Amino acid sequence: MTLMGMTTTGTRTADLPEIADPSKLAPKDARELSKVFFDRLSMLEEGTPEYSYARNTLIEMNMSLVRFAAGRFRSRGPEEMEDIVQVGMIGLIKAIDRFELSREAEFTSFAIPYIVGEIKRFFRDTTWAVHVPRRLQEARVQLARATEELSSRLGRTPTVKELSELMSLPEDEVREARLAANGYNSSSLDATINGSEDGEAALQDFIGSEDRALDLVEDFHTLAPLIADLDERDRQIIHMRFVEELTQAQIGERLGVSQMHVSRLLSRTLARLRAGMFPKD
Repeated sequence: MTLMGMTTTGTRTADLPEIADPSKLAPKDARELSKVFFDRLSMLEEGTPEYSYARNTLIEMNMSLVRFAAGRFRSRGPEEMEDIVQVGMIGLIKAIDRFELSREAEFTSFAIPYIVGEIKRFFRDTTWAVHVPRRLQEARVQLARATEELSSRLGRTPTVKELSELMSLPEDEVREARLAANGYNSSSLDATINGSEDGEAALQDFIGSEDRALDLVEDFHTLAPLIADLDERDRQIIHMRFVEELTQAQIGERLGVSQMHVSRLLSRTLARLRAGMFPKD
């Protein structure tokens, strides 16, 4: 099956349903089935055909989230909207790779900030404040996309050499494209957008959302001593998973244990932290 210009492959496992066209599922059905696929995905080994099937099906089932987020930018032209949807897909894939059922949160609430964040970054990377040669403008956009692709594939920030190989450009030109980033800037959030349903609206009405992280300062202060009480290995796993944003398989490779063992350790540690954060009366 084909997904946004990419060919997806995979082998269905016996305990997962076969869905003819995951992208056409009703939102309610997609939410329920996503829980089933996420649960199974956590028990599969990355890189296997079964893992690919589960992951790719999740991507297709949740494409409606990308279309929903992209709808905030409906005032832009059709050609730019196509780019917005493509960029939003990157955010969706990142959210799927980082979501865990143990978070006890709906995937939709978890994924939307990732999708919108990628779209906002796209605008930041392609809105230029001063004159820059077209060659560098195009190279900067190409660099942004190559960086996203390699970061998703490698689980880390790519090197200049890796970017150079993917972009088929000399390393000096890659560095030059990075320097060209100083020539762009985002539009003001107070800028008005004509043609909206309400006549004129501020750009901030179309993008982003309230930063709920501002309400979490107290929680962070509560969490800090709980993490300090963990043993060194558990703290290391928490750091690799949520700071370095490594996958469970990558953590297992560093520690010399299986992905399943990392999953069990992580679930146990998160349960302990959750109990400390929200003790029962």
